[in-house]
Amino acid sequence: MAKKNKKTKNNENTIARNKRASFEYHLEDRFEAGLELQGWEVKSLRAGKANIADSYIFLKNGEAWLLGATIPPLNAASTHVICDPLRYRKLLLNKREIETLVGKVERQGYSIIPISLYWKKAWVKMSFALAKGKQAHDKRADVKDREWQVQKERMMKHDTR
Repeated sequence: MAKKNKKTKNNENTIARNKRASFEYHLEDRFEAGLELQGWEVKSLRAGKANIADSYIFLKNGEAWLLGATIPPLNAASTHVICDPLRYRKLLLNKREIETLVGKVERQGYSIIPISLYWKKAWVKMSFALAKGKQAHDKRADVKDREWQVQKERMMKHDTR
């Protein structure tokens, strides 16, 4: 019996990813938080309908909030519920984690950027990171490094044959 690929299992649990995050920001400390969701949002997430590409996290009154994440309602959603796909969603974090985030954001100029939205058992979790924006020359250097890695892999593949 073949072993299950751990990478494949992670992709099955992933609801949405922010692919631009690593391109536009230097990601440093990573965190995980739960989300406070309504019933219709969970149903939409089970259907895989979510977008966190243009979202960010802000801190207010000792709480963390997700802004800009789009979770569109399903067509079969209940008619008596008013669905707002762009509403603020509260992140569930410990007080110590929130204090750490507040200190880094206010004193050191970091931003909090969502990286991925995924299932962990029956719960929806969000992975996010403290990040600093990249300059244009940093982005060019990353592209150059990525292209060199691909070229190096090709050279190694042809050398072994």
